Amino acid sequence: MIHPTKLMRGAFLALAVLGAAPLAGTSIPLLGVATAQAQEQLVGSVLFEGNRRFNDAQLLAMVDISSSGVFSQQRLAADIESIRQAYDRDGFMSVGVTAKTEALPDGRIRVTFQVNEGDRAGIAAINFTGNNAVNGGTLKGAINTKETGILSWLVKDDTYDERKIAVDRELIRLYYANRGYPDAQITSVGEYDPSRNAYFINFTINEGEKYEFGNVGIETSIDGLNTNALTGSVQTGQGSRYSITDLQKSIEEMSYEATAQGYSFADVRARLDRDLTNKTFNVTYLVDEGARVYVERINITGNTKTRDFVVRRELEFAEGDPFNRSMVLRGRKNIEGLGFFKAVEVSTAPGSAADKVVINIALVEQSTGEYGATAGYSTADGILGEISLTERNFLGRGQYLRAAIGASQSGRTFDFSFTEPRFMGLKIAAGVDAYHRINEETVSSFYGSQATGGQLRFGVPITRDLSATVFGGIERKIIVDVKDTTSSLVADGQEFHKAFIGYTLTWNGLDDVKKPTEGLYATFTQQYVGWDHNLIKTEARGRYFMPLLDDSGIVASLKGQAGVVNDLSGNGVSTVEAFAPGSTLIRGFENRGLGPRLTSGEYLGATAYAGISAEIQFPIPVLPESYGLSGAIWADAAWVDGLARVGAIGLDAESTDQPWRTSIGASIIWDSPFGPLRGDFAHVMSKSTADRTQVFQLTLSTLL
Repeated sequence: MIHPTKLMRGAFLALAVLGAAPLAGTSIPLLGVATAQAQEQLVGSVLFEGNRRFNDAQLLAMVDISSSGVFSQQRLAADIESIRQAYDRDGFMSVGVTAKTEALPDGRIRVTFQVNEGDRAGIAAINFTGNNAVNGGTLKGAINTKETGILSWLVKDDTYDERKIAVDRELIRLYYANRGYPDAQITSVGEYDPSRNAYFINFTINEGEKYEFGNVGIETSIDGLNTNALTGSVQTGQGSRYSITDLQKSIEEMSYEATAQGYSFADVRARLDRDLTNKTFNVTYLVDEGARVYVERINITGNTKTRDFVVRRELEFAEGDPFNRSMVLRGRKNIEGLGFFKAVEVSTAPGSAADKVVINIALVEQSTGEYGATAGYSTADGILGEISLTERNFLGRGQYLRAAIGASQSGRTFDFSFTEPRFMGLKIAAGVDAYHRINEETVSSFYGSQATGGQLRFGVPITRDLSATVFGGIERKIIVDVKDTTSSLVADGQEFHKAFIGYTLTWNGLDDVKKPTEGLYATFTQQYVGWDHNLIKTEARGRYFMPLLDDSGIVASLKGQAGVVNDLSGNGVSTVEAFAPGSTLIRGFENRGLGPRLTSGEYLGATAYAGISAEIQFPIPVLPESYGLSGAIWADAAWVDGLARVGAIGLDAESTDQPWRTSIGASIIWDSPFGPLRGDFAHVMSKSTADRTQVFQLTLSTLL
C-alpha cells in the first residue's frame, strides 16, 4: 500500500512538470504540503542551558535538529523527548526539558534547549526474598546496581535502569549456577517512591535443588588423541559443587590441549546426566573430530584508537588457520583482559565456501589514559601526594606508559615506566623503569639519601599460573644530612654504586586478583648486587586465601614471607643494602621499627627475616555493601636477625634480646575509588628493647 503523503507529493510533482492546473479536490492538501515546506528554516546554532549531568557535546549528539540543520516542530519535539529519555535512564525522574528559538540576522534561527535536571533518583534499598543459601549482602556484591551510599555521587552506580536490572538478574542466576544451583530462577520488581525520589528493588529467587558433580569421564573418537593428557584440564572433580563456569573452563582447556596435540578441529562437548536421587550430574566429555572449517577473514570494527594488530595477537590464530570455537572464546577473553574496551562482541558468518567462516569482532573502546592528582596520609610518611600520567594503550599499540611525581614529609620521588607487552611480536613483556628518589632525614632515619637508577626487565609466561621476570639495572646513592657524624655508619656525601641482576617467579592461582576468596599468590625473587657490594638477596612471599563459610563473604588467609642477604665479600653487608623490616612484616611496629640499631638510635638493618600472618576478613553487617567497608582480625609473628656491617667497623649496637615479635589486632578496610585503604589497630604482644611500636597505621592494602 502506498502511503497517502507520498502519493500526494508524487501528484504535486507530476502536475508541476506537466504544467497542468491542480484538480479542484486536491488544492487544499497540496497547499498544505507547500506551506509546511515553506515553514522549514535553517538552524544556525544549538545551545543548552542548565545541563550538568551531560555536557554540551553529549547533548548535541542526542538531537537530530543539529545534524540535519533544518528546523521543524516535529524534530524539536522528538529532540526534547530524546534528551528527557537520556536523563530518565540516568536516574533523573523529574527532569524538565523545554526549548526556545531566536531569529538570527542571517535569517537562520538559534535553538536553545533549557534543562531543569532536578535531583537524581537513587536506590533506597535492594532486597532479596527466597535466598536461603546465599545471604543478601553477598548477592548485592554480585550485581552491578548498588544502593545509594556516601560515594554514589562519584561512581554513579545507584541508577535504576531496566536494562541494568535485566543484567543483574542474569548475574544472580550465574552466581547460583556456579555454586551448585543449576535451576535457579530470578524475577525482579522495581517501585519508585516519589516522596523519597528513590527506587526500592526486590529480587525474588527460586533457588531449586543443590547439585554436585558425580562421575567424570572422557570419551573420544579421534585416533591417537592422548586422553590422559586431557584429564589435567578437568575442573569438575567428583564431589565438587556444580558450576557452569567450571564446565566451560574444562571444555575450553580440553580443546586447547587437543589443539596442542595437533588436532586443531577437535570439538569438545559435555554430556550431563542428572541423577535426581543423589542430586548429582555425571559428566562425560566427548572429544570428536569437528567439521573441517577454516577462518577465511577476521573483521575488526570499533577500534578507532587501538591498532588492529593489538587485537589480532590476542586471538592466537589468524586467517587461513583451522576454526575452533573454543579458541575463539579464549581469544575473546584475552581481548577483554586487555582492559581497552567496554564491550567485546564476537560473531561468525558464512564464508565464500562451505568450509570457510568469517569472524566479526565488534569493539567499544573506553578511556585508557589517566591524569591523576592524589593526596593522602600514611603513618609511615605523613601527608603525601602524587601527580601522575598513565596511559595503558600508548599510541594505540597496547603499550604501558607512566610518569609520576610524588612528595611526602619524608621525601620526593620521580618515576618513569614503560612496558611493551609483546616484545618483537613474542609473548615477552619488555620494560624500562627509571627513578630519582630523595629521602629526608627523619626520626627513624639518621641520614638522608638521594638515589638515581633504572632497570630493564623481561617477563614471560611459563604456564597458565606461573610467570617469570628477569631484570637488571644500576643505581647511584648519595648520603646527605647525617645526624651524628661521630657514630654513624655512613658519612655525609658518601656514594654507593650498585649494579644488580635477578629474576622473579610469580604464581597466581587466585580466583579474583582484586577481591580474592580462594587460591594461592606467591613470588620468589633472587638478585645479585655488585659494584660497591658483593652479595645475593633472596626473598619469598606467599598468601593463601580460602572461604570460611560458602557465600558469606568471610575469607581467611595465611601469609608467609622470608628473606636473607648472603655476603660474598667477607666484609659484611652494608646498612644501605640490608633489609629494613617494619609494618609490612609485622603490624604494630613503626617503619624501620624492629631490628638492630646503634646505641645512638641509628637503624642498622637486618640480614635475615621471616614472618607469618593469619587473617580473617568479613563484611560489616550493619553497613550497606555499597560503602565498600569490611573488617578484619589478625595475628602476626616475625623473626628478625643479623647486624648489617656493624661488627666490621667496631661500633656498639643495642642487643637484640628478643628475636621473635608478635602482635594481634583488627582492621577496617575501605575499597575506595583510589585503591583499597586499610587502617590497622595493633597490640604488640612481644618485642625487643630497642623496637619502636605504634598502635595505628594507615596503608594501601596489597596481596603480599
